[in-house]
Amino acid sequence: MNDEKHKLVFIKSALKDLKQFPQGAKRKIGHDLDQIQDGLMPVTAKKLKGLSGVMELVERFDKDTYRAVYVVNIDSIVYVLHCFKKKSKTGIKTPQSDIDLIKQRLKFVRER
Repeated sequence: MNDEKHKLVFIKSALKDLKQFPQGAKRKIGHDLDQIQDGLMPVTAKKLKGLSGVMELVERFDKDTYRAVYVVNIDSIVYVLHCFKKKSKTGIKTPQSDIDLIKQRLKFVRER
């Protein structure tokens, strides 16, 4: 474990969106983000398919699924790109509109 915490930066509406989650989902994702800041890998973290270096936290709470998408490999900062409730009732695939938003925010972060 690293003695120094990584800085945590929410991009655009990601923090506002996270704050809209139910308390239990917020608490779990907040705990996982804290672990990431400490250089640890939470058990709920997995690679987001199709986007190199992009990870997602997947939390199931009260029969719904909440996700926080982030990237760490830019300047040792944890950038939270997008937080959302998965709305699709079929399959585990992330909706294209969310993928497009993540790509847009990732491009924004990389250009900074």
